[in-house]
Amino acid sequence: MVSVLFVCSANICRSPYMELAGRAMLSQGSSLELSSAGTLGFLDKPMDPTMATAFEHSPEVTEADIAAFRSRRLTAAHLEAADLVLTAESEHRQFILTEFPAAFRKVFSLGQFAAGVRRVDSTLSGVDLVQAVATTSGVAQLRADIADPYRRGRRAAAEAAAQIDELLVTVIPALEERN
Repeated sequence: MVSVLFVCSANICRSPYMELAGRAMLSQGSSLELSSAGTLGFLDKPMDPTMATAFEHSPEVTEADIAAFRSRRLTAAHLEAADLVLTAESEHRQFILTEFPAAFRKVFSLGQFAAGVRRVDSTLSGVDLVQAVATTSGVAQLRADIADPYRRGRRAAAEAAAQIDELLVTVIPALEERN
C-alpha cells in the first residue's frame, strides 16, 4: 500500500478536491491510500461549497462523498505516515520542508511530481516511482502551482479543478502498483 497525502492551505478547496478526484480515478483493488490536510487547516470543516460544484459533472464523486469530507490540520504524524506528499503550491512544499526537512525526498508540488513522472521509467510505480522522481526532480515551479480558488467564484473553482484533473490523470495511474 502507498499512502498519498494531498496538502493545501486550509484543506477545504484544493486538497479535498485532489483527494476525492484521485479516489474517483483509482482502479478496482488499488493499493493507493489517499488523504488530505492543510498547512493552516481548519479542524472538521466541510469542503468549500463552491469548490464542490466542480464535481457537478463527475458522477464518480457523489454528494455523499463530498458531505463526508472533513478538513484537518497537517501534523508531523500525517507526514510520517505518508509515502508521498503532494502540495497544491510550491509555497506549501516549502512550508513543509522548513518544518520537516527530513521529508525532502517525498514532498513535491502536484505539478512538480507530474512532470517528474513524465521523465522517469514508465514501468515504475508506487514507492519505486516516488524514489525515482525524488532523484530526478528539480525545483518546484510556480507556473505549475494551482491557484487558490477560495472566495473567487465558480470559474476559479472550475479552473483549479481542471488543472488538478489534468495532473492527477498523469499521477494516479503511474502510482498504482502494476501487476
